[in-house]
Amino acid sequence: MRNIDFYFDFISPFSYLAHVKLPELAKRNGAKISYHPMDIPSAKLAAGNYGPSNRDVEPKLKLIMADLQRWSDRYDVPMVFPKSFAGGKWNIASLFANQHNSAEAFVTEAYQRMWGQGIDPSDDQELKAAATAAGLDAEAVLAYADSSAGQTEFRKSCVDAHNAGVFGAPIMVVDDQYFWGNDRLDFLEDYLQASNT
Repeated sequence: MRNIDFYFDFISPFSYLAHVKLPELAKRNGAKISYHPMDIPSAKLAAGNYGPSNRDVEPKLKLIMADLQRWSDRYDVPMVFPKSFAGGKWNIASLFANQHNSAEAFVTEAYQRMWGQGIDPSDDQELKAAATAAGLDAEAVLAYADSSAGQTEFRKSCVDAHNAGVFGAPIMVVDDQYFWGNDRLDFLEDYLQASNT
C-alpha cells in the first residue's frame, strides 16, 4: 500500500482544508496516511525563514482570509477561526492517537472542532471531548499531552520533520515528491495515479 506522509500543525487552517479531502483521496488511490504533527514557527526558523507570521502582515492576512473563505465554500465546509492558537497539546495528542491506531479519527475530529466550530483549543475539556469522539480514553490523552514523554516525542516529531525538509504545513510526501498546501491535492492524486500504473 502506498504511503502519504502528512505533515500538519493544528494552528494551520490550510492543513484543516487539506485534511477535509485527504482521507478520501488516499482511499481512492489505495494509499494510507502517516500523520506527522509539527510546529510551523519552529519549522520556518529551521528552514531559515525568519519573516513575520502571516497574521502580522496585514495585506497578506487580508488575502489569506479571502482565500480561506473561497476554499471553505468550494469544499462546502465551515471555516471559523479558533478562539486561540494554542494547538500544542492537540499536536501531542495526535501522537497518542497514532499509537492507538486512531490518528485519522482524532485529526478529523480535532480539525472539525478547531476550524469548523472555532472552539478554544486551550480548553482541556475540548481536547477531551475530541478524544472521546475519536474513540480514545480522554483522561489518558490529556495526561499524555501534559507529560514530559509526550512533549519529548513531539519535539522528536518536529526534528524529524525538519530533517525531512518540511518548512511549513500542510506538506504531503509520497516517495521523493513533496506537495505543499491543500491546493496541491490534485497534483498529489495525479502522481499517485501515474505511479500506480
